[in-house]
This record gives sequence, structure tokens and C-alpha cells, in this order.
Amino acid sequence: MSVRKAKHGWILTIIFTIISLLYVYPIVLVFINSFKKKAYISKDPFSLPTDNMFVGLDNYIRGIEQTDLIQAFGWSVFITVFSVAAIILFCSMCAWYISRVNTKVTKAIYILCLFAMVVPFQMEMYTLSKISNMLHMGNPWGIIVIYLGFGAGLSVFMFTGFMKSIPLEIEEAAMIDGCTPIQTYFRVVMPIAKPTCVTVAILQAMWIWNDYLLPSLVLDQRKYKTVPMAVQYLKGGYGSVDMGAMMGTLVLAIVPIIIFYLFCQKYIIEGVVAGAVKG
Repeated sequence: MSVRKAKHGWILTIIFTIISLLYVYPIVLVFINSFKKKAYISKDPFSLPTDNMFVGLDNYIRGIEQTDLIQAFGWSVFITVFSVAAIILFCSMCAWYISRVNTKVTKAIYILCLFAMVVPFQMEMYTLSKISNMLHMGNPWGIIVIYLGFGAGLSVFMFTGFMKSIPLEIEEAAMIDGCTPIQTYFRVVMPIAKPTCVTVAILQAMWIWNDYLLPSLVLDQRKYKTVPMAVQYLKGGYGSVDMGAMMGTLVLAIVPIIIFYLFCQKYIIEGVVAGAVKG
């Protein structure tokens, strides 16, 4: 039986490795083509750049100049960092309250958060853009509030599962020592919830950084552009696209979120498992 299990384990490992390589291959393909001339990207996209194809960093430089990528990068960092910080702070507080106060109101809040995970964004697009225009939220601060609303469903769900696993005696001991509820939250609950905080931060940061649809609906594009919006500006009239500049810009857009993910990935499984201890 042990030999058979070991054999099945190797087979599953090989299968998952092949699947992982298939998912990574498009990213590698974009990286390879970012060093080619525009003509060869369409003509021979799967080959490595040779002397005739290789253009060095010209595609990257042209992409930065044509899209004003540095400014877009700054706005993306600003929106992503503050949106994730707001989601972690307010959603963890909400989840702590839900897990400690058992009333009809808290149950209703929790159900609404779960319902928000089910409703497709496309059903809310028109109403959202209309309300955001009426409230003058077409700026980075306004879209942070919107991201907080859309990210609350999953975040509250994950935090609530984890908060229910924290022994109540720890918080009671902190309050006996003289901590107020706010001090108990920041000094006791938040340090314990660090794995879940990092997991939520990774999931939300990847979504917000790569999001194109919501910023294009809400933001005033004459003043503010995020990285995905800047990449779309490389498309010219009649469907023409500067493929070289786009490949270089895509690589620059992908690198920050990959570095962030690799730096924090060890917390993902720990945070997900911790949030699944209790329902």
C-alpha cells in the first residue's frame, strides 16, 4: 500500500508541476518578447531573441515614455497600499465585533458580507459609476472607499473565521490587566491575527493592483491613471498596438506584485487554515 501511495504521490506531483508550468509560461513568453523588435513579436513570438530581434531595453523605455508609467505606478501604489490598509483595519474590527457580539444585527451584517461575495460586479457597474459621479468620488481617495466596500465581503468572512478561534480568555486577561477594548484589539487580537492579515493583504493587493474595470469606471482619466489603465493607452486607432512597448510595460506592471507575493507567500496557507478552524 505504501509503495502504491508513493507512486500516486509522484504522479500527482508531476501533473501539478506540468499545470504550474503551463500557467507560468505566458508570463515567460511576455518577458521574452519584451526584448524583441515589434515585427518579430507577431512573426515569431515563441522563439528566443536573436541578434536580429534583440532591442535591449528600448521597449521598456518607449513604454514608460508613451504611457507616463511612472505617474501611473505612483497612483497604483497609493491606491493599493491605502485600500489594503483600510480593508485590513476596518474588516478585522468588524469581524472581531461579529465574533464577540451575538445579536441579530451582527448576524445580519455577516450575512450581508457573504451576500456581497455572491453578487457579480457587472450587476453594479452602472449604479456604482452613477453614484460615484454624484458624490465626486472620481479620485484616488474616493476609489479607496469603493475598494473597501468591495473587499469587505471576503475579508470579513476570513477574519470572522479566525476571530472565532481566538480563546476569549486571552482578551479577558488583557482587560483584567487594564486594557480598554481598543487596546485589547491592537495589542492582543491584531498580533495573533497576523497570518490572516497577511493573507487578506496579498489577495486584495493582487486584485486591486491588477484591476482595470473599476478604476476606468470611477477615476477621472484626465488626471488619474493606474498601471492597467496606462497599459491600455498603448492601443492606437483602428486596433493598432505597439506590441514591443506593451510587452515591456506589462513586465514592469507584473514585477512588483510578484515580488510582494513571493515575499509574503509563506503566510497564505497558515492564514487560510487558521480562518477555517471554526465557522
